[in-house]
Amino acid sequence: MAKVAIYCRLSEEDKDKLNKTDDSNSIQNQKSMLLQYAMQQGWEVYNIYSDDDYAGADRKRPEFNRLIQDAEDGKFDIVLCKTQSRFTRELELVEKYIHGLFPLWGVRFIGLVDNADTDIKGNKKARQINGLVNEWFLEDMSESIKSSLTIRRQNGHHIGSFALFGYLKDPEVKGHLIIDEEAAEVVRDVFRMFAQGVGKTNIARILNERGIPNPTEYKRQHGLRYKQPDSKNSTLWKYSAISSMLTNEMYIGIMVQGKYGSVSFKTKENKPRPKEDWFRVECTHDPIIDRELWDAVQSRIRKRAKPFDNGMIGIFAGKVHCACCGYTMRSSKSRGERYLQCSTRYIHKQACEGAFISVKKLESIVIDELNRMSREFLDADEVAQKIEFAKDLKDKVKKLKAEVEMYKNLLSKAAHAISECYVDKSNGDIDIDEYNTIVKTLRDNKIKYGKIIEDGEKLIDELNKRILAGDNRRELIEQYVDVKELDRETVETMIDHIVVGRRIPGTKNYPVEIHWNF
Repeated sequence: MAKVAIYCRLSEEDKDKLNKTDDSNSIQNQKSMLLQYAMQQGWEVYNIYSDDDYAGADRKRPEFNRLIQDAEDGKFDIVLCKTQSRFTRELELVEKYIHGLFPLWGVRFIGLVDNADTDIKGNKKARQINGLVNEWFLEDMSESIKSSLTIRRQNGHHIGSFALFGYLKDPEVKGHLIIDEEAAEVVRDVFRMFAQGVGKTNIARILNERGIPNPTEYKRQHGLRYKQPDSKNSTLWKYSAISSMLTNEMYIGIMVQGKYGSVSFKTKENKPRPKEDWFRVECTHDPIIDRELWDAVQSRIRKRAKPFDNGMIGIFAGKVHCACCGYTMRSSKSRGERYLQCSTRYIHKQACEGAFISVKKLESIVIDELNRMSREFLDADEVAQKIEFAKDLKDKVKKLKAEVEMYKNLLSKAAHAISECYVDKSNGDIDIDEYNTIVKTLRDNKIKYGKIIEDGEKLIDELNKRILAGDNRRELIEQYVDVKELDRETVETMIDHIVVGRRIPGTKNYPVEIHWNF
């Protein structure tokens, strides 16, 4: 009996949600339809994979990726969806999985409503056209949405899902913010305290001691469906929240949006935009903070935002994390000596045990470990070292070769499909417009696959050269033999990050984990 995996996804146009914890009606309908069909065919349902609230171009769909992994592991024989577009709207993923990997894995794909079936001969071109049309739809929809959002931002309309802490979305006027007095008073307290000389960490501690919920917890308590971070101390105020609040121009009535922009319509990933590309519109809503207090706070921030007295940043700046809570340890100075400490311990008495170590002590530990590794490496048998250090690179080469072979297979299939398409056109099975559309897509794919193969083969050659040379890690370590003193350049080159725990009771030792860049 064939095993079938059912995949369901909420489409962009389906908005009939009940609440956050429920499947949409669309999802339920898909499940019912596909389960009934599977039973009629006499198939065993292996599992139902359901992604709710995910777009068809989102490659980070958790259930989609779980299905792909299970398909690769050979756990089922058939993937069943309502339509091909529910599986993906991306032509590249159609080619990669439906036409590429699924046949290699022995998996049949079926889109029930649009008759996409990899077991039906001659069905492939229809699936490719579907994929092309779906991708066009995505791109057009993305551009339309982007244009609409740009106009709204330029006009000073708030377009976020949630209002900034201290404000509410105006129920009467779309895109307008009104002051939430309960939260706004907390914002005013933060600005007043900082202007009076209270540090950001101390402000966080004071708010936590008062039992005031942080912005995310405040939203949750007031019934907003705001996703709470799943981490320790996620409901507490922290230094970063205070720092962000004190520089946010929204609190003086300026609508600032577009700080981040999407990488592509095919992903939800965002990247920071240059400040000059932000949308900044004045007098769009009532300010919580008056100009006098704002200017006083900004002046104090500028005066405090300085490196060390010599104008240099610390050698471990941004590199050291607390073993207890994971937050970056900050520099402090006492009696002429520099220390690194976890400030989270100061925001609430139960937040963190708090790691603490002198920069001199940590520097000594790092130097000792670096010199120890250098001696061990350079004293070891050359051949053994090459084998050891080349292992990771060989694994990379193996994975790259598999990927290159996959794209070579896709390239061959694309070339064959062009030939088939020409025959179909000659026989009158497809018209000239269909032929031109399909062939253009296939030729574009051939170019893309060829470039991927070329780049992959170049990288394989480079890695093989590094393997033969014994890997560049030897060169890197050789540069730092018998180190006496650390500098920022050395730390940046050699160290990814360091984790420091609390001093071991009864000793002068600290648990330190050094994560190297090799």
